[in-house]
Amino acid sequence: MRTSDLPNAISILRIVLVIPVVIALLNNNFSTALVLFAIAGFSDALDGFLAKQFHWESRLGSILDPLADKLLLVASFACLAWLDLVPMWLLWLVLARDIIIVVGGMAYHYLIGQFTLLPLWSSKINTTLQIALVLLVIIEQQWFSQLALITSVTKWLVVASVINSGTEYIVVWGLRAWQQYKNRQ
Repeated sequence: MRTSDLPNAISILRIVLVIPVVIALLNNNFSTALVLFAIAGFSDALDGFLAKQFHWESRLGSILDPLADKLLLVASFACLAWLDLVPMWLLWLVLARDIIIVVGGMAYHYLIGQFTLLPLWSSKINTTLQIALVLLVIIEQQWFSQLALITSVTKWLVVASVINSGTEYIVVWGLRAWQQYKNRQ
């Protein structure tokens, strides 16, 4: 393995880390889940730093990094919904947004042409809020039941950001696709 492959290896390890996070959550072992989730968060920051600092960015990395994030978040949301700690409809809303983005990206790729996966700021905010909600639910279950109000507010912020981000992706990438289509003619 070359040193420049390190960010991709870290992303792959983060994907593998989803399994123990799921096991910990489903076993109500929230302390372990919190530690593993924190390790995943640190590894996300680390691989991004290494890729940018040393110019080790790659097309594979631009796919693996958001894939690792999505797998961790969706798996966490699914577990928390299964445990009835977040509403099932919220899981479906989060999944619907991600499916729309993936299907839209595939349609763009096959109908219009190759593109660089660049997350929108609304997506970064959405991811941050989703992470915050998972962490708050875990912390609330393990240590501080008093966080219920903050957790509830964060849940509704996630709802707003999922809708905003999903809509922005549809509009921004729809306009880009339309412009490229018009330019071909």
